[in-house]
Amino acid sequence: MAAATLVMTGCSAAGPKHTAPPGASASSAAPSAPAAASPTPAPPAAGISATANAGSVAVYGAPGGGIATTLANPLPNGTPLTFLVEETKDGWVKVDLAQRPNGSTGWVRADAVTLRSLAYSLEASTESNQLSLYKNGDLVKTYSVATGTGGTPTPHGHFYLTELLAPTNAGYGPYAFGLSAFSDVLSSFGGGPGQIGLHGTDDAASIGKAASHGCIRLANPDITELAQLLPLGTPITIE
Repeated sequence: MAAATLVMTGCSAAGPKHTAPPGASASSAAPSAPAAASPTPAPPAAGISATANAGSVAVYGAPGGGIATTLANPLPNGTPLTFLVEETKDGWVKVDLAQRPNGSTGWVRADAVTLRSLAYSLEASTESNQLSLYKNGDLVKTYSVATGTGGTPTPHGHFYLTELLAPTNAGYGPYAFGLSAFSDVLSSFGGGPGQIGLHGTDDAASIGKAASHGCIRLANPDITELAQLLPLGTPITIE
């Protein structure tokens, strides 16, 4: 993705899932009071984001191990440093990292981040050039998109939204999400590190085709809709 100006990062998230207490077993020795109605369980979360609490976050190779890297917060464009959580364990959080190689993970201390439950998730198909929006596992809407060409394919895998920008250069539409994915064939592009974006486009005719350098393009009204809806950390699967 090329240079851009920060506009917003998204902040709303679904509340944590609550588990209803187990019901009391019936007894034939004495009549029991009418059972209280069980609360309606919260819908399952689509994932959990982790936002840095301080000016930097140490990333470890394993819980209690050595520091593999230290990441600054916020990002250079002003976006809060945000991860997608893989698992939690004894005061540690395993997170996906927005770095090469794709699929990189690390561990951070639980007290270094704030966890939030996520309701939305995305699935993109490079075969059908479609992007599907889900809420708590239910399909909400499908968008037609442009994806990478055969020479510059969109990478497949499990990623997340790392930042939301308002591009200052022409061609990228009103908004661009940065993804934790990086091109498998371009080590740099447009002055950046070859990071994959989910963005609008001034080339409406490219939508529905394999036409990009690896980024996922949406019609400008569609990226505007998603920019107002999705928080950072939202997971996206590309197949």
